[in-house]
Amino acid sequence: MYYNSIIDTIGDTPLVKLNKVTRGIKGTVLVKVEYLNPGNSMKDRMAIKMIDDAEKAGIIKPGGTIIEGTSGNTGMGLALAAIAKGYKCIFTMADKQSMEKINILRAMGAEVVVCPTNVTPEDPRSYYSVARKLNKEIENSFYPNQYDNLSNTAAHYETTGPEIWRDTEGKITHYAAGVGTGGSMSGTAKYLKEQNSNLVTVGIDTYGSVFKKYKETGEFDAKEIYPYLTEGIGEDILPKNVDFSLIDYFVKVTDKDSAIMTRRLAREEGLFVGWSSGSAVFGALEWARQHLKEDDMMVIILPDHGTRYLNKIYNDEWMRAHGFLESQEFATAADIIHSQNGHGKLTTIEQDATVAEAVRLMDEKGISQLPVISEGTFVGSLTDKILLSKILNEPNLKQKKIKDVMDAPFQFVGLNNTLDVLSSALKDSHQAVMVRDENDEPHIITQHDILRTLMEK
Repeated sequence: MYYNSIIDTIGDTPLVKLNKVTRGIKGTVLVKVEYLNPGNSMKDRMAIKMIDDAEKAGIIKPGGTIIEGTSGNTGMGLALAAIAKGYKCIFTMADKQSMEKINILRAMGAEVVVCPTNVTPEDPRSYYSVARKLNKEIENSFYPNQYDNLSNTAAHYETTGPEIWRDTEGKITHYAAGVGTGGSMSGTAKYLKEQNSNLVTVGIDTYGSVFKKYKETGEFDAKEIYPYLTEGIGEDILPKNVDFSLIDYFVKVTDKDSAIMTRRLAREEGLFVGWSSGSAVFGALEWARQHLKEDDMMVIILPDHGTRYLNKIYNDEWMRAHGFLESQEFATAADIIHSQNGHGKLTTIEQDATVAEAVRLMDEKGISQLPVISEGTFVGSLTDKILLSKILNEPNLKQKKIKDVMDAPFQFVGLNNTLDVLSSALKDSHQAVMVRDENDEPHIITQHDILRTLMEK
């Protein structure tokens, strides 16, 4: 027996029982090993489905170009489809994605455009916007848009769900998966719930993403959005493929817990998986410890392979630099702001004030960073280092309004994040980050604050 092309080998991935990382958990926990797809991820399934459906609808014609915003794995699936069907590929990616993903896509003949991570989806520089722009400019191009293209969900409804039901002989009681575009969770959950209406679904989210709060409150809260390191799950938008009615519970997982579990899966279970696989397993097992019963069977999706992350979570130096391999307990953003109790209310300045007024205020308060506000909203920032550089070049600058010289607002980070997120944000040319406490009050965290808190521990 042989296959006519590599895309014919997509699907029918195995279920494997977890034995060591599940100690103390009742019931049976299985993982679906999606990295055994030819593109080493579950995204192969929906990539080929989106192209097949586009061909049937006449949206893409022979010799056309596939243009997509991707975190890497969808791009790989689309690249395989393009090779088999004779298309060209252009992919846009956020700069937080691993270099391995970028190099793999280029090796498959794709053009890769790297875009900044820390911009809004609507920003013309975002990888969403750049993909849409290229689609408009290039004739006979197809923008699959994995976030809103319902062929994504259909692919998993037609393949992943039936495979799990068949291979568990209908005994599955719980299904867990990371939620990014939402297709694998929603499509698989829809099929499984049609077979068993009592089946429980658990979506895994990350800190910095909007999903969990939106599910629980119906509110899209922009305050939930901040940079995080984990690739492939969570979003700062609400993709059409995320059907919240099919997801019973959400569990949030930190970058650190995800990374450590990813390495444990390799070391203890022989599963050399990607970062979001660690997220899915850690979050699912946290939920299972409280809820799974002896006769229950949970299936967790393992989305991709560890080769995508050799220079990140499988690199000891990178892990250590982010506080993931240290034995000491790292301070959280909460620890830092609680140690600032004697510092009083956050000092801010209105954007219509002058630069001279800002300098006087910074001198009076003994601070080096100053958030800029307008009508109660953070709209910019000032730092003494940048102000000094600008004033030296333009002495009359001190009479200008702050709104004419300010920089972008300081990034907001999560209250429970450790040095993984804090150090990354401060390392990227930012001198401070912001965080909201339990009462929604804003605070500023500087490099000095982090150093002082660590010295006190």
